[in-house]
Amino acid sequence: MISTVIFLQEGAGSLMSMLPFLAIIVVFYFFMIRPQMNKQKKEKAFQAEIKVGTKVVTSSGIHGKIATINAADNTITIETGAGKIKFERSAISMELSKRFLEPAKK
Repeated sequence: MISTVIFLQEGAGSLMSMLPFLAIIVVFYFFMIRPQMNKQKKEKAFQAEIKVGTKVVTSSGIHGKIATINAADNTITIETGAGKIKFERSAISMELSKRFLEPAKK
């Protein structure tokens, strides 16, 4: 009987000692993992809706206008001031057209 009581007391202590670790995991999920997943989903949707003639900026900072879109190998040709450059669709980071059409926030 005494050994049963001791085992029950130890079980509750180990559960309570794991509670902070579980809380940290939940905080990491809601403040780091979930927002990153939402951001990736928005970027993927943005890259899928890009059209020819859209002014864009690549992740390397090159500004240009989309000349062609090749769906077969998932590439985009961007027309810059110096010529045309071929990029992966995932290299497009933002659209300049939308950025300049938005009103300035005060």
